[in-house]
Amino acid sequence: MAHPEAERLDTLMAVLMAYIRDVCCVDGSFHAERTKELYKDLLSVFDKLILPTHASCHVQYTLFYLCSFKLALAEAFLDHLWKILQNPSQPAILRQAAAGYLGSFLARAKFVPVLTVRACLDLLLTWIHRYIDSQDNSCKQVCCDISLHGPFYAACQAVFYTLIFRHRAILEANMKKGLEYLQSLNLERVVMCQLNPLKVCLPSVTNMFAAVTRKYQVVFCYTIIEKNNRQVLPVVRSSAGGDGVTTNTNPLDSFFPFDPYLLKRSGQLIEPLYQVWDEPAETDLLPAKVAQQVLKEDEDDFLSGETPHGEGMLGMTPSSYGSNICSPSSVDSPSMAHHGAFKF
Repeated sequence: MAHPEAERLDTLMAVLMAYIRDVCCVDGSFHAERTKELYKDLLSVFDKLILPTHASCHVQYTLFYLCSFKLALAEAFLDHLWKILQNPSQPAILRQAAAGYLGSFLARAKFVPVLTVRACLDLLLTWIHRYIDSQDNSCKQVCCDISLHGPFYAACQAVFYTLIFRHRAILEANMKKGLEYLQSLNLERVVMCQLNPLKVCLPSVTNMFAAVTRKYQVVFCYTIIEKNNRQVLPVVRSSAGGDGVTTNTNPLDSFFPFDPYLLKRSGQLIEPLYQVWDEPAETDLLPAKVAQQVLKEDEDDFLSGETPHGEGMLGMTPSSYGSNICSPSSVDSPSMAHHGAFKF
């Protein structure tokens, strides 16, 4: 790595991953008890340090790598994230972060099978629909407000992001049954609800989700997207160089923790486990005008078609690598019941 700190981080990650491998595999055989103890230790570190750190860089891949050794580990990690997301007693900022980890893990981990992806989507969509019900049944006026509904929007973005990456896997085994499953999720209700999640999610996610769902005629989003675009108000910022007009395209301050892994030495262990974005096939989904706009504005690998190297490499969000570190405002949302879980 050209940057000294990146080189140091790469070396440390390689050492830690070698340790994880040595603990999990003894004489070529998987050791369940030692792996379970290591998972508990790393999960404790994750809860105390990694999850609360906005735009954590690469360190979170220790759990990604550990979970690749056994499906039960991956399912336990997903269940842990799910419990944080749907728990109203947790700080909203951590619930939003958990949703980001959940969506990013489902999208990027090759070792997570379609059945597990579908089970997680079922949990998320059930919670989302119950949340919409609770808002519809309340006496208050429902509006698009991140300070009130942050975890809801983060959960919606996790669903959209997961479907962008995994819709092929869901459909390829049996197109008819796959389409029936996608239609059963009732995504149209989510998109059309008064909370208007498409207005809050990242433009790159919104546009690709709209393209995928339009292709398979699951839900049509472009009318809402165009309406939202007309309602976006620019923000005037003053600085030493004069006033500048900008538009906040990341109101959730969200990031995807499993954006492309950039460290070269330790990255050799991550590469075979990692789902990259198949850009040539997927950008064909976008209308020409939208595709041009998205490719210009966003820097994720699933839109630019390659993993950039060196400085300036960014992932899905503006703050994924070498970025400005900032925290979402503290928010909260109504209580939702726990709907099933994985066991480990």
